[in-house]
Amino acid sequence: MMKKALKTKVENALRKIHDPESGQDIISAGMVSGLQVANGRALFAIEVDPARGNEMESLRQQSEQAVKSVRGIKHVTAALTARRTEQSAAAASSAAPSSASSVTSSNGAAHADPHGMEKNPRLSLPIKHIIAVASGKGGVGKSTIAVNLAVALAEAGYKTGLLDADIYGPSAPRMLGLPNEKPDLNDQKQLIPHEAHGLKVMSIGFMIEEEKPMIWRGPMVQSAIYQMLRDVVWGKQDDMLDILVVDMPPGTGDAQLTMAQKVPLSGAVIVSTPQDIALLDARRGLAMFEKVDVPVIGMIENMSTFKCPHCDHESHIFGHGGAKEEAANLHCDFLCEIPLTLDIREQSDAGNPVLAQGAVFKSVAQKVADYLRDKDE
Repeated sequence: MMKKALKTKVENALRKIHDPESGQDIISAGMVSGLQVANGRALFAIEVDPARGNEMESLRQQSEQAVKSVRGIKHVTAALTARRTEQSAAAASSAAPSSASSVTSSNGAAHADPHGMEKNPRLSLPIKHIIAVASGKGGVGKSTIAVNLAVALAEAGYKTGLLDADIYGPSAPRMLGLPNEKPDLNDQKQLIPHEAHGLKVMSIGFMIEEEKPMIWRGPMVQSAIYQMLRDVVWGKQDDMLDILVVDMPPGTGDAQLTMAQKVPLSGAVIVSTPQDIALLDARRGLAMFEKVDVPVIGMIENMSTFKCPHCDHESHIFGHGGAKEEAANLHCDFLCEIPLTLDIREQSDAGNPVLAQGAVFKSVAQKVADYLRDKDE
């Protein structure tokens, strides 16, 4: 079935779902946004007034069921996201506390939960340790490090998985030499992760076309990450993964909070380049994990130095030693310096992780494994 025709069928299925307040179907009312249909997967958001967030959860479930009934659709991800108008903003500001659910953050401040994420329980997964590889900003090589760290841990004998949670820029399929093909489903309708280089791998990149942009709001990102954790066969209780490495989106937003609140993170690795602006954002990332009580395993300085392959002259293109100094200032372990090399770029593009600078990544993997072992004792 052509993709356009299947998307039309999905839209028609959603036209059967009506907003109980206006009586309009949710397509005609303009409530559906970010609809993506590819490889038997449908992903979309339903925009609602935040003040109605709790009561609209049933509408979200009805929408998922309607789309699941479409022939050719095997998996559906739907999320409630906020549609804020001047009227709804005024209503929210004057509403009584009982008009919306409220949750308490780690610093004790109460905030509204209009998207219903707090209804999703904290996950108990067949995984011994989950670590996040994060950065305060994009473009610092976080995904390259996450992939190579995961492979190095697998090569060291640990049962390892990789969750590519970088929704807006999924790169694990390419870096691991995997095709952008939808995962199979088991009898319980759970996704069976792809396998490569000794890893179990899940990425949003398997569910969308490689060149297709992800125009999603925060709550939909939260829902997608939650489902990629919950609905994937990472292991069994008697055959657990030792370590799941999570390649986080850059920044300190919804995705990071979802991970911190919904799964027991054993720790985080912060990636930065030596330059001041990257270090500033890395500092924010470290502070965010500390605020939600996730220990930081250490910092990595990526693109630390560049050695010319022709004359061996060493250049500090982005500065040098900044992350090491910052780690000392923040009383955080410094894990390593990783150089900027043509080899890393070429091997990453070719889907051959750890062939480049393998010793460096093996050293980082050993430090992470030592940290986790100490945590278990």
